[in-house]
Amino acid sequence: MLLLDASVWVAAAIESNSAYAEAGAIAHGDLLVAALDLTLYEVANAIGRQYRLPAQARKLVQAILCTCGDHLVRVDQALVDEAAELVVSHNLSAYDAAYVAAARRHGWQLVSLDVRDLVSKGLAVTPDAADYP
Repeated sequence: MLLLDASVWVAAAIESNSAYAEAGAIAHGDLLVAALDLTLYEVANAIGRQYRLPAQARKLVQAILCTCGDHLVRVDQALVDEAAELVVSHNLSAYDAAYVAAARRHGWQLVSLDVRDLVSKGLAVTPDAADYP
């Protein structure tokens, strides 16, 4: 199972994004993928605010809900506790730490385009490096 952070979902929806093809192959392919509930807000924010495409943001949020189904992870107290530890130990934002904590909890591979904060620290892989059949 691949846990996709918001950066991957956004890249998969924006054709001008340099990672569009790789992200789209994972996000819209036949792979089993998961997301956090906070991903919905991050995606709506990025596409609605940064790209000024609120209709596309709504469509992508709906696609994530359909694609992930039962693999939409709800943030709970235990996940927040683990994320808080990761914030300190890896100098991450609480959002990034929540993805790392969820991936660890479920034994999933975290896929992100956040090279600086996640990939370079060995906490995630880029879409083109994801390990899937």
